[in-house]
Amino acid sequence: MSAVMELLLLLPLVLLALEAPLCHGACVEVDSDTEAVINDGFKLGCIYCKMRGEVDATATVKWSFKGSGDSDFSELYIYEDARGKIIDPRFYERLDWNGSKHTMDLQDGSIYILNVTYNDTGTYKCKFSRTLKYSNYAYEKTKEKNITINVVARLTRGMASILSEVMMYVSIIGLQFWLLVEMIYCYRKISAAGEEALRESAEEYLAIASESKDNCAGAQVAE
Repeated sequence: MSAVMELLLLLPLVLLALEAPLCHGACVEVDSDTEAVINDGFKLGCIYCKMRGEVDATATVKWSFKGSGDSDFSELYIYEDARGKIIDPRFYERLDWNGSKHTMDLQDGSIYILNVTYNDTGTYKCKFSRTLKYSNYAYEKTKEKNITINVVARLTRGMASILSEVMMYVSIIGLQFWLLVEMIYCYRKISAAGEEALRESAEEYLAIASESKDNCAGAQVAE
């Protein structure tokens, strides 16, 4: 009986473990690379994680660009309502969306530049505009991030980029380890509660059986 109870208690945890790979990965804000190689593709990373996962939200991402010879930023790209639009003619047919897909609740606003040229050197500004939708009101939040890109003939990966990537993987592994510890803790707690309930049921059954036996013995003596 105890083995069957343990299997029943373990079943939900097994199902949770099977479902885990289907869930979305944890959101981690990492800095974008800053060195692009001439004639190659380059990803401009811009991530803005939503802290309240249970709250519905929509977001818009706008990119601006200031070249090395420009005095001010000019509109580059906008992504809203699951559609992207290239605004700067210098990037026509060379820019693509590389962020969150199949959702209006954007957390990754990255874009991808094709066939990088030396004219792409400069500062890119990513602006997230998020609307959190509560039951009685909506709350607007914005965040801006500047990324300065240097176009080179050959990639020389910086230490900051390497550390950012390492920290991203450490954070993901840490979250998965924490989930595993929580699952084990919950299983042990539920299992202990189940064993206690079985023990109490057994003691109650024995008490009832003993009382019935005493009543039968008393009835025989009275006769």
